Amino acid sequence: GGGGDAAPAADAAKEKTDFTLKLDSFDAAAKLKVIKEIRAITGLGLKESKELVEGAPSVIKEGVNKEDSEKWKKAIEDVGGKVSVS
Repeated sequence: GGGGDAAPAADAAKEKTDFTLKLDSFDAAAKLKVIKEIRAITGLGLKESKELVEGAPSVIKEGVNKEDSEKWKKAIEDVGGKVSVS
């Protein structure tokens, strides 16, 4: 288990290449679709994905490049999740 808060981003002057994808909330009616999308992105099992979604706000994935973070944010939002990228 474990987890906790990620360390603050280092030197903001540098071009940011690593992003953190966070599930802020989700539409209750779309919960299963959101869980399915989280599983596809993270490779987690059903139980872990369900806990991640039910525990929102929660970090989905860290150290993600810009292209993937935008793609996954759209994929989750398309099925009813609210995602922030930082």
